[in-house]
Amino acid sequence: MNFYVLLFLAALAALAYAAFNYFSVKRLEEGTETMQRIAAAIRVGANTFIEYEYKVLVLVVLIVAAVVWLALDWYVAVALLLGSVMSASAGFIGMKIATYSNVRVTNEARKSENIGQTLKVAFRGGSVMGLCVGGFALFGLSILFIVFGKCMGLIDSLETSKCWLTGIEIIKFPNILSGYALGCSMVAMFNRVGGGIYTKAADMGADLVGKTEAHIPEDDPRNPATIADNVGDNVGDVAGLGSDLLESYVASIVAAIALAYNLIVKVGVQESSLNALYTFPLAFASVGLLACILGVASLLVRNLSKSKKVHQNLDQATWLGAGITLVGGLFLSYKLFNGRGIDFAMLGFHAGWLSPFIGGAVGVLAGIIIGIIAEYYTSSDYKPTKRLAEASREGSALTITSGLALGMNSCMLPCIVLGIGIIVAYYIAGLYGVAMSAMGMLSFVSLTVSVDTYGPISDNAGGIAEMSKLPEGVREITDTLDAVGNTTAAIGKGFAIGSGGLAALSLMLSYMYSIPGEKLTGGVPQLNIMEPMTLAGAIVGGAIPFLFSGLLIDAVAKTARTMVDEVRRQFKTHPAILEGKEDPDYKSCIGISTKGALGEMKLPALMAVIIPVVCGLLFGANFVGGILIGSTICAIMIALFTGNSGGAWDNGKKYIEQGGLEGIKKGGEGYDAVHDAAVVGDTVGDPLKDTVGPCMDIFIKIMSTVSLVAVTVFSQYNLWNVLFN
Repeated sequence: MNFYVLLFLAALAALAYAAFNYFSVKRLEEGTETMQRIAAAIRVGANTFIEYEYKVLVLVVLIVAAVVWLALDWYVAVALLLGSVMSASAGFIGMKIATYSNVRVTNEARKSENIGQTLKVAFRGGSVMGLCVGGFALFGLSILFIVFGKCMGLIDSLETSKCWLTGIEIIKFPNILSGYALGCSMVAMFNRVGGGIYTKAADMGADLVGKTEAHIPEDDPRNPATIADNVGDNVGDVAGLGSDLLESYVASIVAAIALAYNLIVKVGVQESSLNALYTFPLAFASVGLLACILGVASLLVRNLSKSKKVHQNLDQATWLGAGITLVGGLFLSYKLFNGRGIDFAMLGFHAGWLSPFIGGAVGVLAGIIIGIIAEYYTSSDYKPTKRLAEASREGSALTITSGLALGMNSCMLPCIVLGIGIIVAYYIAGLYGVAMSAMGMLSFVSLTVSVDTYGPISDNAGGIAEMSKLPEGVREITDTLDAVGNTTAAIGKGFAIGSGGLAALSLMLSYMYSIPGEKLTGGVPQLNIMEPMTLAGAIVGGAIPFLFSGLLIDAVAKTARTMVDEVRRQFKTHPAILEGKEDPDYKSCIGISTKGALGEMKLPALMAVIIPVVCGLLFGANFVGGILIGSTICAIMIALFTGNSGGAWDNGKKYIEQGGLEGIKKGGEGYDAVHDAAVVGDTVGDPLKDTVGPCMDIFIKIMSTVSLVAVTVFSQYNLWNVLFN
């Protein structure tokens, strides 16, 4: 019972520290009257969007919960609702604090003129989102383990029970956890897709007219789309990011536990191993969350008034959390697997009690390396982005072409790292090691989300400084923080797709084990890719992420087109706006982004839920297995390509603006043409890096989760079996 107490206390500690940081930020001053007015407009816009989105989401979740209740049982539906509440709460609170933090970061930069002190305010705001991700995820899991696991006695039960409507036999507790993961997934998909469409439609509309046509600076208060752009940072890059990684975190834990049950039931691993197998990922996650609290505190308690090394300070906090997590994981592996009479050979453990720890450590190491690779390809400190900036001398066509090449080239190394990680984890600790590598990569997720969220908060702070016409020194501080934030965001996106790929793989393994009558070879489920039904599914699955991406880009383009027309209309009918004599109509642009995002998000968001269920009911489990293989592989490539190319275009533009190109200085000869080309590249990259890329990992995970929940139904009840068997 001690580990359940640890799980519960870790969640409460994270939520308590998040609440402390939340109110610590709110107590800070907001600054001048103009700053307060702009921040209030951003806050109202963000609240309006999230409220409308959650109304749609509640209806969808209730419908899916009702279907799950009918197809499986009430306890799975309850877990789904709990997962939805936990994920939605994390996203909402994270967005709220971001809209409070932004203006306070601006004011700190204005008052202190110190980058270290300003960093602390931005990071404290970001830490609320990060701690809520880990805290709410484990809090919901602790409720399930205490209520359904211990109080109802389901956790150690391997007996099957019949679903009341379908008559299908299932083991209750793994399905409860899968339902919880599905609830988290649905919220994450809506927040990612809706927020992604909103933020990039506003950003593109602001850039295409403001920068390239009117030649006014970014975040200029004369641009009607500026407030909508800043709102988008909060709903897409904060609420969407938090819900996404919370779902990855939960999915990796659930996949490891579900795999543990399958190893006992399907492979014949001794039943006495079950407690250690399901406790280890829970305890590892709990220790990781406590380590994240220490990592966050290590930065916030330090005196940074003389420090200008923003990236180094953030890295130190992250490495501290990762280091403590690894030490704790080593202790847990010894405590749970040493001297328990466990048959390591049956589990595929080739390093004895060290095996689960090594699996988790492989995930941590792979995540760090993938992040470093993403930084290399997207940071203006390195050659790829510098070469991309140089291409802007030749116009927008070469800028776009070079960015596409950069993104494609950047896919290879992360995939090699993932491949090596999977092989090492498997040969050290079997399939359980692969599941633990996903868990390890996400074990300190609260710190990575904290660092990621600090970026959009700093970006918003710069926008408020520009719109409030504060001294140039204030914008220099916020721009420095934002530039580091772009790099950390690119690292976070690489980290997210890496962890998403491993989590999807773990869920896929559990899916294959869950197919009734599935053949095992050496204890491993087999899915014959050359079997026509599986191969057909893989081909269709490979096309699905491209269809999904196309729908997202088209949705952004449609909404951005409406935004561009509105900005042009205001400039044309009210010329005094550009002269600074009349305020633009910000509300109309906020309305366009809100309406466009909510209208266009429904089909892409529901695809991941509907496709595996419909295909399963038509063609059965092997076809869906093929879909999962094809879509996962293609989605990983698309996510890496779009995230890195978009990040490089963005930082290449900033490199030019900061005078990085020799002979090209702001206001000098040739600057406007080079800068315009870079802006076009950045605009092309916006929907790629902030809409398509981030949505890919949640897309493959929700497909895998839905398939895992529904496989017991469509493996027995499908049209193909009825017609041909």
